[in-house]
Amino acid sequence: MKTSNVLLLLLYVALALLAVHVPTTVSVMCDPNELQSCAPAILFGTTPSSTCCQKLREQQPCFCVYVRDPAYKDLITSPNALSTAQKCGVTQPNCPPPPPPPPRA
Repeated sequence: MKTSNVLLLLLYVALALLAVHVPTTVSVMCDPNELQSCAPAILFGTTPSSTCCQKLREQQPCFCVYVRDPAYKDLITSPNALSTAQKCGVTQPNCPPPPPPPPRA
């Protein structure tokens, strides 16, 4: 019985070490609500908070998604939004055009 416990423990340790050394990609949940802390800076031009800057960096991979959404495009591309991003050291991506819609059958 002791041998099986030792083997099980070794297996857990090996898996833990493997998890530490295997590079993983971090996926971002694109949620514009995550940028609520940036509302004063984007809407009124105030200095962005550190929380705002952190959220901008986290949501940066989502900017093209937001720019393509008519509900958010004007907010994301407004002068205050661009200034906020610049103050936070976040660059605006060069978004490729959206793919064309599939042909109708």
